[in-house]
Amino acid sequence: MSRLKNDALLRALLREPTEFTPIWLMRQAGRYLPEYRETRKRAGSFLALCKTPALACEVTLQPLARFNLDAAILFSDILTVPDAMGLGLYFVEGEGPKFERPLAHEWEIRNLSVPDPSIDLRYVLDAVDEIRRALDGSVPLIGFAGSPWTLACYMVEGGSSEDYRKVKTLAYTRPDLMHHILETVARAVTVYLNAQIEAGAQAVMVFDSWGGTLSDAAWRGFSLPYLQKIADGLIRERDGRRVPSIVFTKGGGLWLDALAGSGFDAVGLDWAIDIGRAREQVGGRVALQGNLDPAVLFAEPEGVAYEARKVLDAFGPHPGHVFNLGHGISQHTPPENVTALVDAVHAYNHKIKAE
Repeated sequence: MSRLKNDALLRALLREPTEFTPIWLMRQAGRYLPEYRETRKRAGSFLALCKTPALACEVTLQPLARFNLDAAILFSDILTVPDAMGLGLYFVEGEGPKFERPLAHEWEIRNLSVPDPSIDLRYVLDAVDEIRRALDGSVPLIGFAGSPWTLACYMVEGGSSEDYRKVKTLAYTRPDLMHHILETVARAVTVYLNAQIEAGAQAVMVFDSWGGTLSDAAWRGFSLPYLQKIADGLIRERDGRRVPSIVFTKGGGLWLDALAGSGFDAVGLDWAIDIGRAREQVGGRVALQGNLDPAVLFAEPEGVAYEARKVLDAFGPHPGHVFNLGHGISQHTPPENVTALVDAVHAYNHKIKAE
């Protein structure tokens, strides 16, 4: 594989000085891009798009052709892991992901096993390899997976949920079964992320998207320990270079100290927390990623640039900042406003000093 021409993201995640603040966007390949919608139409379904490496590669690269982003992120879905565990993932238009066989009985939970990524998720690893070759050393490729708690929510609820009643009922009435799910999924996610790294991912991210639905005690019992297990089991070096890891808990500002100590190199922030205060709180323990409100991208381009500078001002001229949104980009976002954001971040002129 070629040497990286732009490794600013990897250096920032390791809190090394960079010439500028690198930027990528959660869900940067997606429905807000007309070219994505066209490829999705050709694929026939979202799952076909995910499971066809050539098409996954195509949509991964689309935002990089438009915007001067500093990283690509693998196009896939967090639910590929429970799908590989036999739950039968499918998508309903307007309703999102569903499982044919959600976990409803003790025997189903006890029968869960860790899938072999080289067999059950081969299409993802083939996509990683194809994307790396297509990138040709231009920018790093980020791999990802869902957190055990987030995946368990879908696996027990059978899809999205407004109140997480089924999964929380299980957690509070049969914590032994809940922990069995989480333990199994944590092992599956660790193996899966390591397989992505072996296939060519140069950084990895864990999305604890529904961690913020838990109480403080429940998050510390049902999410944090399994995030730590994943961090402990990750491959840390590949091809002579450190492979940084990122954890993102939506609504996780209350647990910033715990996340900073969980073993990941960087913590993603949603938009509800001031990034300057977050930096002071974590000190030199981790890098921070974030944290512009995605709704800012509905402003005029000048307003987008202004709000981006506020985030950069708040973080200051310190190493360890990767600019991102505080959650995934909206499908209704005007692409020209993404151009304004990326250009504003790269144009921001401050000297990032070593600490």
